[in-house]
Amino acid sequence: MSTPALPPEVLRAAVAHLAPVIPLLTELGTAFAKGGHELALVGGPVRDAFLGRTSGDLDFTTSAPPEDTERILATWGDATWDMGREFGTIGARRGDLVVEVTTYRADAYDGETRKPVVAFGDNLEDDLVRRDFTVNAMALRLPGLELVDPHGGLLDLAAGRLRTPSTPEVSFTDDPLRMMRAARFVSQLGLVPAPEVTAAMTEAAATLDIVSAERIRDELIKLVLGADPVAGLRVLVDTGLADHMLPELPALRLEIDEHHRHKDVYEHSLTVLQQAIDLEDTADTEDDADAADADRDAERAHAVPRPDLVLRLAALFHDVGKPRTRRFEPGGGVSFHHHDVVGAKLTAKRMKALRFDKDTTKKVARLVELHLRFHGYRDGQWTDSAVRRYITDAGPLLQHLHRLTRADCTTRNQRKAARLARAYDDLEERIERLLEQEELEAVRPELDGNEIGAVLGIPPGPEIGQAYRYLLQVRLDEGPIGKDAATDRLRTWWAERG
Repeated sequence: MSTPALPPEVLRAAVAHLAPVIPLLTELGTAFAKGGHELALVGGPVRDAFLGRTSGDLDFTTSAPPEDTERILATWGDATWDMGREFGTIGARRGDLVVEVTTYRADAYDGETRKPVVAFGDNLEDDLVRRDFTVNAMALRLPGLELVDPHGGLLDLAAGRLRTPSTPEVSFTDDPLRMMRAARFVSQLGLVPAPEVTAAMTEAAATLDIVSAERIRDELIKLVLGADPVAGLRVLVDTGLADHMLPELPALRLEIDEHHRHKDVYEHSLTVLQQAIDLEDTADTEDDADAADADRDAERAHAVPRPDLVLRLAALFHDVGKPRTRRFEPGGGVSFHHHDVVGAKLTAKRMKALRFDKDTTKKVARLVELHLRFHGYRDGQWTDSAVRRYITDAGPLLQHLHRLTRADCTTRNQRKAARLARAYDDLEERIERLLEQEELEAVRPELDGNEIGAVLGIPPGPEIGQAYRYLLQVRLDEGPIGKDAATDRLRTWWAERG
């Protein structure tokens, strides 16, 4: 397919979104042309320009071999470095500006070890055919900004369609991660895979097993942080890709019993995810000039800015313990006892397998573990001690837990939904009052370890820790009682221990 005739106004609109970097594009294109080589802006930046978006990355491709690229960039920038000479990529920096330029490629993968067999190409069209999707197989030749679109990427972009430049079977054999990237583009860009792409993904789903966990994790993060992660996750499940990288998700499609004694956990989880996203905080375009600084600081302390990876993953994983804990009760009901605890363990295990960092894994698993806690709260029946425990158990995740708990209400019974919302409103109000009174976000016993040791006359050791936990429990149960009272309570506790 040759590059279609492009209405001038369409190209002008795209170039307008590249305006901040036009001087750079012109300068680099001219430098490579003087050296006898072609240079083109390619892939995501070109796609985003036609979508009316500004791309943070600039990807260049060239006919120059790596050594010539390095020489040309050395005359342009302050420093150059080898990004992967064997793959043809050289980086350069001038001031705060960083660019990467890759020699035309005509490589392939061996289909087993994922080690690319590199062969440098000699023309832009051959380089574009090896790219993942047609919407990323467009380029702007530099310095003239001539569009090169041999595979109809612009038409596919206008149609919201996801196709591959070569046959999808060949494309996904070259790199199976491209199948996950398809689901990511569904989430990020709202594109819909063409029928042949979906069929090829379904057929080749098992080949995802040869892709490293780190690469899969990175694609999953981008998908989850996209504009419509629910749509992207559906693609992963429907094609069978999730069976190979996130099997807990399709496992939620529990067989619904004929009496419908429990809801569809898979659909419920996707609904909770969407509702959690709706509860994220969008950034204000400008500060209210009349708002006090203290008010703005308070709002920031209660914010969960969009997009929030921890909240979204917790919403997705919150019920993964249900398949393991489902029990049909003698009276005809169904139960999922302790699915919060089981789900937290499954969440941590899956995130570790996907090589998520420890902090993110810990936060998500903790939210899964806590997501049912509120359901013990009815009409203000919790004591202040119970509310304090709720606050301290959530710790810095309290605002995430607020949103996850509210998102977890998916009942169609409007009366029940309103009752739950009122109950949580009441709990949040009590939490705010206690936080203001007692600064519970940093709750500590009223004696520290050194003071405990001095009162009891004991050296550092396990008994100090036991005493510390006892005083923390007193603090949670009774609120602030003062150091003198805490000292008396500590001595009484110590004496009763003998």
